Amino acid sequence: MRTLPALSGALGLGMTLTCTLAAAQSGPDLATTLQAMRQQLDQQRARIDALERQLRIDAGTAPPRLDDLRGMGDARPAAVGRSAQEDAQAPAVAPIFESPGVLTPGGHVVVEPSIQYGYSSSNRVAVVGYTVIPALLIGLLDVREVKRNTTTVATALRYGIGNRLEAEIRLPYVYRSDSTVSREIFTGTAADRAFDASGKGIGDAEAALRYQLNDGGADRPYFLAGLRYKTRTGRDPFEVVTDCQTRCVGANVTGTGLPLTLPTGSGFRSWQPSLTWMLPSDPGVFFGSFSYTRNLERRDVYRTILAGQREPLGTVKAGDVFGVNLGMGLALNDDASLSFGYDHSSVGRSRQNGQVIPGSVRIQLGTLLIGASYRLDAHRSVSVSIGAGLTRDTPDVTLTMRLPFGL
Repeated sequence: MRTLPALSGALGLGMTLTCTLAAAQSGPDLATTLQAMRQQLDQQRARIDALERQLRIDAGTAPPRLDDLRGMGDARPAAVGRSAQEDAQAPAVAPIFESPGVLTPGGHVVVEPSIQYGYSSSNRVAVVGYTVIPALLIGLLDVREVKRNTTTVATALRYGIGNRLEAEIRLPYVYRSDSTVSREIFTGTAADRAFDASGKGIGDAEAALRYQLNDGGADRPYFLAGLRYKTRTGRDPFEVVTDCQTRCVGANVTGTGLPLTLPTGSGFRSWQPSLTWMLPSDPGVFFGSFSYTRNLERRDVYRTILAGQREPLGTVKAGDVFGVNLGMGLALNDDASLSFGYDHSSVGRSRQNGQVIPGSVRIQLGTLLIGASYRLDAHRSVSVSIGAGLTRDTPDVTLTMRLPFGL
């Protein structure tokens, strides 16, 4: 060990002091000798202190200096969205859910552009009539196949207010296209009819606050409370023109009953409280959240139909949504990570004038997700996630890419 020569020198100095003390007891000039001994003792104390510091450094127990901490920070920059107080912040994982689990450091700004593509297809069979026997139908059978493509480009802006609070605003731009193939049987034709519609424009803007409730750590969970408000800045379903059927105002006008242009918003304002948890468990991180979306009712709603006519609908309220998700993140190295998760939402029945709309049922949406994240540098990272629908009403596939960067 490199400290052994210095330690031997210190022991030799102690032996020298002992011999000097013995000689001083018999010498004539005792004061001069004692002063020399004090100087030698001060030198010995200084060397012993230096040896102790050196031993602590060799053993890896020396307290870090400010310069050392700065050097460590330069060698391994923190990930985007991480606070300087890493021990008090939840660990970063590849994002696969809509709400992030890591707060933005106080005084910092993170901009997150994203693009999401979703595809869904469904078959619907509508029967109008009655059966005499199970093999004989009297009435009309309408078979429809719907294919829907939705692309959403959004920009989110997050700002850290202290080390525990974060504010966010999000503005999406939506492009949608639907293709409906329909064949009406028993109408004298066997030809398919295709109906295409599309819509694009600003979607529903959102604002959110998230607050870290506790100081977690190794094998201790982190809890984050959130509150999100969604506006209805996008074109809602009641504003688009509908291809009228005989039940619409103006009974002489017939059509498919489908919208001629597609909406870019939900048509309802909503509040969404949530609770997110993260549990580090080396080498992975378990995470999940619970949320409840309260859609606010709308009064004096009108539906726009063909030829500029409007149909009154009264008071309409969309069903509330209860959501839960859970997942696991795994760090591959300092820059790359993988996440796996499942997201489930239960959508309640919609109501019109206080009554459940006929045909409205509770809908279950289940999505299996896998995502990967890679840190490009100290201020930028890229994340990609893929979702597969597990229920009939869930989009078949969802592809999302995020590119957050700090300012």
